[in-house]
Amino acid sequence: MFSAISASLVRRRGAARLGAAAVVSALVAMGSLAGGGAAVADEVPQHQGGATATLDGLRTYDGAVLHADGGDQQLPAGLFEMTVDGGGSLKTYCIDIHNPTQDQATYQETPWDQTSLGANRNAGKIRWILERSYPQIDNLSDLARSAGTGALTEKTAAAGTQVAIWRYSDGVDVDATDPQAEKLADWLEKSARTSAEPRASLTLEPGAVSGRAGEKLGPVTVRTDAAGVTVTPPADAAASGIRITDKEGTPVSSAVNGTELYFDVPEGASSGTASLGVQATTSVPVGRAFAGVTKSQTQILAGSSDSTVSSTATANWAKQGAIPAITAEKNCAEGGVDVTATNRGDEPFTFDLAGTEHSVAAGGSETFTVPVGEDEAYDFTVTAAGFTQNFKGVLDCVTTSDAGPVTQQASSRPLPAAAGGSSEGATDNLAATGSSSATPMIAGVAIALVVLGGAAVFLVRKKQTPEAPEDSSAPEAP
Repeated sequence: MFSAISASLVRRRGAARLGAAAVVSALVAMGSLAGGGAAVADEVPQHQGGATATLDGLRTYDGAVLHADGGDQQLPAGLFEMTVDGGGSLKTYCIDIHNPTQDQATYQETPWDQTSLGANRNAGKIRWILERSYPQIDNLSDLARSAGTGALTEKTAAAGTQVAIWRYSDGVDVDATDPQAEKLADWLEKSARTSAEPRASLTLEPGAVSGRAGEKLGPVTVRTDAAGVTVTPPADAAASGIRITDKEGTPVSSAVNGTELYFDVPEGASSGTASLGVQATTSVPVGRAFAGVTKSQTQILAGSSDSTVSSTATANWAKQGAIPAITAEKNCAEGGVDVTATNRGDEPFTFDLAGTEHSVAAGGSETFTVPVGEDEAYDFTVTAAGFTQNFKGVLDCVTTSDAGPVTQQASSRPLPAAAGGSSEGATDNLAATGSSSATPMIAGVAIALVVLGGAAVFLVRKKQTPEAPEDSSAPEAP
């Protein structure tokens, strides 16, 4: 039978660096058949899919003034740049003014409901601004004419756009220091209308499946904004006989949005696990959120070159007994991490989560929410005979409205070269969304975080989905 699942909560705050993932999507695969060995789980991804990138710094910016109870504060406002793992470049704006950016932080493409945007009734207006301002509109004469601002530069256009976004993302009183940039911010704020969340660049749903040997396990559905994706079978597919197929059993090597994929497991296969991968090169949709793997200022996408995006799904099988698949992801609405256990076996799946025993009936599926404090790191270790799987992340679901002054940081670090090119090439790759400033200076936005003490209280409750609260701090457009 399955051994217990243990969970521990690790509290970290401020600039602590954690080997963590912001969004968890993984399989917990453990064998429990009579006369058969327990399956040993592969190392599985902790990202639901899409782009993963490294923050290079604030590249195209001008000044802004934040008005707060403690007085006015000068700060930079503009475009950040990121280098995508596997190739590609991104341009982003900040959507959490009081939180710091961590130098060279890793970011992952993240659904809105797993960030502060999920509870922000004005999130759609932010996307509208992104689609109708710099760098999406890179003809600055046209942008200035539409907004009635007078002449704009890349720096002032970026600053005005960032200021307008902050007014909706953080609900702050902030102005651009340049008069033309301020006129642009006002025009964008007043003109903004609601746009829907853009589709993920690439993800697989669900990230984990299970079933009996001799069956096709799935479906795993491809969700993508790309024209097509490449499907990679398990690494040991030739030796194990496991194939990735469609519903009819035809092998699949490529897919499009909506394609359903199956793990075709041979009848005599011993209990075990396998994973498939999908990958594409595409422009990530404007308006996708990017959350830090460690605690770092949440960003929203303003422009993308052709970039590498990927996703992975895992399958677990056995001949008999409980056959579970377990996934986990942040639940900002309830302030925790959802752990979903699905059992495709013929016996109940009984397990322990955070000291509480649970049982999922054969053929059943249940979701449990593990509470995690805002800005806290979580660290779950899932164990079984011959199996250990660790899930880490940071719950960052709300903007910090009163976190003290924002401090300006500068660095002389040059822009890293994009994969296969020079620093100049990294900028050129973004031609479709506007060129970048050539300044070598990096300005980051940082804060003095309020550190909350206290011992971790680790409770588990079954998921109930209340209506998501509105972000009362974000004003409606005039």
